[in-house]
Amino acid sequence: MKWSEISIHTTQEAVEPVSNILHEAGASGVVIEDPFDLTKERENVFGEIYQLNPDDYPDEGVIVKAYLPVNSFLGETVEEIKEAINNLLLFDIDLGHNKVTISEVHEEEWATAWKKYYHPVKISERFTIVPTWEMYEPVHSDELIIELDPGMAFGTGTHPTTVMSIQALERTVKDGDTIIDVGTGSGVLSIAAAMLGASSIKALDLDTVAVESAKLNIKLNKVHDKVTVSQNNLLDGIEGPVDLIVANILAEIIVRFTDDASKILKPNGAFIVSGIINTKKQEVKDSLLASGFEIEEVLVMEDWVSMIARKISE
Repeated sequence: MKWSEISIHTTQEAVEPVSNILHEAGASGVVIEDPFDLTKERENVFGEIYQLNPDDYPDEGVIVKAYLPVNSFLGETVEEIKEAINNLLLFDIDLGHNKVTISEVHEEEWATAWKKYYHPVKISERFTIVPTWEMYEPVHSDELIIELDPGMAFGTGTHPTTVMSIQALERTVKDGDTIIDVGTGSGVLSIAAAMLGASSIKALDLDTVAVESAKLNIKLNKVHDKVTVSQNNLLDGIEGPVDLIVANILAEIIVRFTDDASKILKPNGAFIVSGIINTKKQEVKDSLLASGFEIEEVLVMEDWVSMIARKISE
């Protein structure tokens, strides 16, 4: 089979919404080429990627790549992708160069393209993300391993917004907690919450591709007895009370349901929000405060911000 590689030169801020557009267009996963990966510090024990080729990376911005089968609808699909990306400007998302290019690759090249980017990576005190095809021996007895298949997942779980979300869950989740994961994507946050001792997690996503991806990853990590996945728009129709809500999505979306989150959470319940580019931090903070939360902790990584908010007891 022949495949078409679609490449979008954009910004770090636009990576997640562009990736979501590509998934909705039929891509089974995305590759992210971020020049920051060439310079960030790495530790041997974590088994991360080395010997990255600088020629594969842009001088500035980020390149997001996806693979689509070559068929009679490809031209229409590409135009729909371009239109959807341009529509992100309506949300004040910086698209940078916003250059879209297309090239043809063969199936064996497509399969190899995934694996050269993804290796085991320790992302927090306790968690290590391991691609399904990699052999990995835990370094510590209390290390928690999450297996993901990037070919079907929304990224590999190593994006700063995901890393900070998992670190926030480590700080917050208590044994027996009930949790809602809004915009679950690959299901990685629900998996982490289950491994940290939560008793029940509802993983929600509007995208059917994400729902199926999350179901597969949750079974792969053997936490399907604790996590239920369903298609849902944010918190519409969801009833509480629950101990914790986590949402790793765009700031523009988070501010739309802070009131709903407050209604569903127990008094003193935690609301972890991530996916917030630094320039949108105050907008999210104002929305949380207006909905009856106090900001307990702010986490920062690169240009991204996550917050742990606590519902003020009534």
